[in-house]
Parts: sequence; structure tokens; C-alpha cells
Amino acid sequence: MKKFFVLFFALFCFTSQAQFGKDPIINLENFQKKRVHFGFFLGFNFYDFKFDYKTVTNDLIVTNTTGFNVGIIGNLRLHEHIDLRFEPGLYYTERNLTYPDIADLSDRFREVKSTYINFPLLVKFSSKRFGNVKPYLIGGVSRSLNLSGFENSPDDNLNGVFRTTKWTTNYEMGFGIDLFLEYFIFSPSVRGVFSINDELVRDVDPNSQWTSNIDNMRTRGVFLNFAFH
Repeated sequence: MKKFFVLFFALFCFTSQAQFGKDPIINLENFQKKRVHFGFFLGFNFYDFKFDYKTVTNDLIVTNTTGFNVGIIGNLRLHEHIDLRFEPGLYYTERNLTYPDIADLSDRFREVKSTYINFPLLVKFSSKRFGNVKPYLIGGVSRSLNLSGFENSPDDNLNGVFRTTKWTTNYEMGFGIDLFLEYFIFSPSVRGVFSINDELVRDVDPNSQWTSNIDNMRTRGVFLNFAFH
């Protein structure tokens, strides 16, 4: 993840020197006055799980991978510095769980693949525009539909199936930069996502070695998105 933050910073520095230095030519001067505009985004995600336990135990080990995001953007201008955004998107990720207290190696590992359709409603707070650069903060709530959660599956961990809920409620917050180029706006951003509800579907056996000691399991993650307007 550190590499992506370095890439984000390096990209900003490069574009600042190339086109956003002292006394630049102002690009798309009237674009920000539009009441409504649309765009799309591509990006990466880094999903994790946060566990709370009923009794003290060794923590589950979560190994995450870099996932990808793609979606569209609808932007409604409410004020010179405030916008309302709807950013539905598809997010794919994979997390692998290791149960250190389970002796049998075949039972110790669980693969959790998730394909989310995310529906965030966000408020964007922008600063004053400086030449062709406009930093902003963004935050709000979202609902995520997990297409591969197996919530209603009759199989559970006894059959090798780790089940999660179909719907998740989250809050999101982050920051980004609008870079006004000659023909479009490029907006790299970093955003954190934190689920509010417990996402674990317990096994049928109340004494299951996989789920009985877990009090709560919630998603948390980081999105690195590149938007184009």
C-alpha cells in the first residue's frame, strides 16, 4: 500500500511541474460551474477484515490481495465548494483467512472472494481552486451488495464454505485532487471504507471452530481511484 501512496504523490508532483506551475494557462475554466456532470473511475482496492472475539484467543491472520474497481460518477453541484456524488461501482477482492489454533491444515485456511456492487452517496468538500489544482475532502455512506457471499448457501465451513452477508452498510472518507487538464479533469483520490454491520454468517454448529468465537467481523479497506470527468 505504501507503494501506491508514493505513486500518488509522485504523480501529483509530476503533473504540478508539467502543467500546474507558476501562472499556468487556466484549463476548463467554466467546467466547475456545471450543475450536473458525469464521469467514470478505475482503481485498486485493499480490503481487510476486523475481528472482535468473545474470548481471548490468537487472532485470525488475514492475507489480502490487491483488487480492482470500476464505476461511474454522477456529480450534483450544491455550492461553489460542496458537491453531492453518487458513485456506483464494481469492486473485486480476495482475502485469505488463517486460523492459527486449528491443527488440521486442510481446515486452517479459508479463501474469501468478494465481488461487491457498491452504492455510495458522498459529499465532496472542495477548497478554492489554485490555478489548475483543486484539493478536496470526501465522505459519506454506502451500501454494498456482495455477489459472492454465499449467505443463503446450505453449506458452511464444515463443507469448506465461508459465508458472509449479502448486504453491508459502510461509511467512507478520504481526500483527493482535481487536476484540470486541457480536455478533461483527472482526479486521483484515496478513500477509506469501514463497514458498520457484522458480516459473518455463523455455521450451523453453534460450537463451530471457525465461527463460534467470533463476536463481530467487519470489512475495512482502502480505495485508490483515478477518476475522469
